[in-house]
Amino acid sequence: MAASHLSGGRVNLAILREAARKELLECLDKCDGTKAVVWDEQLTGPFGLIAEYSLLKEHEVDKMFQLRPGRLPAANVNNIIFLCRPKLALMEIVAQNILKEEETGGSRKEFHIFFVPRKSLLCEQKLKELGVYGTFSNVDEYTLDLIPFDSDLLSMEIDSTFRDCYLEDDMTSMYYAAKSLMSVQALYGIIPTICGKGDCARHVADMMLRMRRELAGTEPQITPQIDCLLLLDRTVDLMTPLPTQLTYEGLIDEIFGINNTSVKLPPEKFASAKQQTGGPQEMPTEPKKLVLNSAEELYAEARDRNFHAIGPLLSRKAKLISAQFEERHGAKTVGEIKQFVSRLPHMQAAKISLANHTTIAEMIKEVTDSDHFMESLTVQQEFLNGIDTDKVNPYIEDCIARKEPIIKILRLVCIQSVANNGLKQKALDYYKREILQTYGYEHLITLNNLERAGLLTLQKQRTYPTTRKTLRLMVDDVSEQNPNDISYVFSGYAPLSVRLAQFLARPGWRSIEEVLRILPGPTFEEAQRIPVGLRKKRTSVGGGSESPKVTLVYFLGGVTYAEIAALRFLSQQEDSASDYIIATTKIINGHTWLEGLMDTLCPAPFPDTSTTSKSKGRG
Repeated sequence: MAASHLSGGRVNLAILREAARKELLECLDKCDGTKAVVWDEQLTGPFGLIAEYSLLKEHEVDKMFQLRPGRLPAANVNNIIFLCRPKLALMEIVAQNILKEEETGGSRKEFHIFFVPRKSLLCEQKLKELGVYGTFSNVDEYTLDLIPFDSDLLSMEIDSTFRDCYLEDDMTSMYYAAKSLMSVQALYGIIPTICGKGDCARHVADMMLRMRRELAGTEPQITPQIDCLLLLDRTVDLMTPLPTQLTYEGLIDEIFGINNTSVKLPPEKFASAKQQTGGPQEMPTEPKKLVLNSAEELYAEARDRNFHAIGPLLSRKAKLISAQFEERHGAKTVGEIKQFVSRLPHMQAAKISLANHTTIAEMIKEVTDSDHFMESLTVQQEFLNGIDTDKVNPYIEDCIARKEPIIKILRLVCIQSVANNGLKQKALDYYKREILQTYGYEHLITLNNLERAGLLTLQKQRTYPTTRKTLRLMVDDVSEQNPNDISYVFSGYAPLSVRLAQFLARPGWRSIEEVLRILPGPTFEEAQRIPVGLRKKRTSVGGGSESPKVTLVYFLGGVTYAEIAALRFLSQQEDSASDYIIATTKIINGHTWLEGLMDTLCPAPFPDTSTTSKSKGRG
């Protein structure tokens, strides 16, 4: 599978993908003979970006199954390989699969397990307790850390990072993040400068520096390709994931959900004219799956634009494609016809791409034109501007009364709380009471989780207005068609996280020391020593000192497509001080982020009254 879209940036991320592919094949080749791979369901998407089925088949993978309780489907193979995350619940299923397989008898199979991304002593102990550890010929790990999504985007796709760190006090994912950065340095050279903000950021930087000391100078001697690493803790900017993203890619994610660069869309919207006239039996039933990355020219141009700029862009593209097809009438000579025919496949692909994105844009427009969407957006913008954040909001009251989805209510209440540095006791109690009485007391733990995460709290010292003003987080005269500021991604609100990256590049964080003191967690800068020979080469890389430096911005706890778009916007400016590569533990939106913090209380089963009355009688 071609991965040309990964190699188009200042740093060739296809090298990272190649390293991951090579390691995966080495894992498979440890098992001689035919193989059946049993996948942890959460890993199928990320693995699809690393290696396609045809490549696995070359290495004797005959069957692929999802990890499910019960018996594995029949497979006439020599090896069964489990690829799964180090989660205790999954070990129960793995053990069940093995015991059921051994019950059936038949030909002798060898079992292997590879943990992704790291082995876990707890999981190995669990397998011993379940009596299957000794069955494995191989117990190993496949260190899949950062997965390249695009030429400037990497993700570990670990769902629960924010929750693990801030609710469970489990820093395992930060260890994975530090290891992933060591993998990056092994391929692209030592990063000379490490800057960061937040507790998790400090934790990751300390682990990185310790891991490098442990290497004791044995790391590969590579000229650094990345000049600066900026580690940003999600708690430093709790606001940005909460409002509705207004870029094309952001809205696709908000409405349909993008998973591992793929989106599933309603099939009936993409039915051909013949299918539409043929009645219900002719209509497709499987969701339309589209891959969204910069390999598609139109998507690369459209994804980071504000949605208001998408209509004019699609209109221009339609006229251009139409004019290109009209050129066939002007082709007279054999040479001209031959030239036209050679361009035909590209033109047809562009036509299909345009049709797809026109359909997606129409579906998004149906949502964005609705009263519900516009009213919610108006309230969000008011909160972001600091308007009426102190009192109970009538729109939120109405939404609760209409029993709209609880996730929508929580997003709005959390925006109000963060913008106001917490809510006054009366407003907070009112919201909690209304939510619990309307949606059920099982959401009590969710409200507690949001409080512990700092999203729904009692009012503290009001520092957010100072942050908003100093960092110019609200911009009134934003142009959505031809933006001149990153605030276009939310039609007026500039992501705080990206403002920090912007200030770091120019004029430097010293200019915003007051705000950095207000924001949670430590601020730090570390320098990593580069061998002299490599430092001399560095200055001549990329056309001397004139080319912008390369900054890797690593979001710990998740990043939104709006933030990604804002960083790309900064990279594309003519006077840009830096080109940005974005790395994250997970790509999130407000819905998925809050969903990860939700818990519901399950009511305890009622005791059997007959047995209790008997026991009372016996007493």
